[in-house]
Amino acid sequence: MDQCFPLLCQKKNMAKKNNSDKNGFVFSTDPNFRFEPEEHEITETLAPAQQPLRILLDKKQRAGKAVTLVTGFIGNEEDLEKLGKQLKNFCGTGGSVKDHEVLVQGDQRDKVLQWLLKNGYGKSRKI
Repeated sequence: MDQCFPLLCQKKNMAKKNNSDKNGFVFSTDPNFRFEPEEHEITETLAPAQQPLRILLDKKQRAGKAVTLVTGFIGNEEDLEKLGKQLKNFCGTGGSVKDHEVLVQGDQRDKVLQWLLKNGYGKSRKI
């Protein structure tokens, strides 16, 4: 019974989980459309002295809670995770690494800048 009725085939296909890309494409009405995942570029991590890091305070979409953001890191995700962990340990707070940014809970801009400068990130600036 390889034959499939159109309505049943649609339901079977709809049950499959669709992956989306960065642009949010999940579905297309074009029958010839093929979803092709984006290729991730492997970038080498710049030396700490060459990293143009920016430190800023953000309260948007966080229920009024302050978060210190470190942006501008050029390199791979593993090195960014390592940097985020070191910053969180130094500040004694929680946080995470999302969307190529380090988030440290609370207003920790001075501590983060102090740690970055002490560890060779000379191009770091507080905004």
